Amino acid sequence: VGTTPSPSFSKVTHREPMLSLANAFDDADVNDFLLRVGRFLSLDIAQGIEIVAEPKIDGVSASLRYEKGLFVVGATRGDGTVGEDITDNLRTIKDIPKTIKLKSFPTEIDIRGEVFIQNRDFQKINEKFANPRNAASGSLRQKDPHITSKIPLKFIAYTYGFEKGLKINNQTDYLKKLSDWGFKTNPFNKLITGVKNL
Repeated sequence: VGTTPSPSFSKVTHREPMLSLANAFDDADVNDFLLRVGRFLSLDIAQGIEIVAEPKIDGVSASLRYEKGLFVVGATRGDGTVGEDITDNLRTIKDIPKTIKLKSFPTEIDIRGEVFIQNRDFQKINEKFANPRNAASGSLRQKDPHITSKIPLKFIAYTYGFEKGLKINNQTDYLKKLSDWGFKTNPFNKLITGVKNL
């Protein structure tokens, strides 16, 4: 799932487990996944299961806890149950709203997404890091948020963990809400039906 949280940071227990993605390497793997989904939901995949797809961003997963519209705690995935408290470092990222006052925003929610560095930004700092993912990870684990603020980190939201008061019908609705609330989402999100289209 992830790694054991570092003793250098305070710990945050995720209110819902923060699991990692499974891999599929070919059409057969994807078809097997859809068959399992169909069985779980009692759906016939021949009729077409809608899939929301987006490219995977290679960065560091983060969970942002909001209470009454305020960003209060940010954490790494850690081992999936307990992560590292990196709130102060996440506050330096401009893509992360600190306050959300819209009535459509849930009373409590853990917004989950990926912290990353774009390739063009990485070219400016690449003498310090092996690759963009290491740069994002190392920057989030700085003890001094002032140092983190100098790294051009970005955040894309794509899911949620715990929620209280979220009103959506599907992932497409949720992605639209994220945009309404001021979060960036992957511009290549698509609603697709069928393995071939995927």
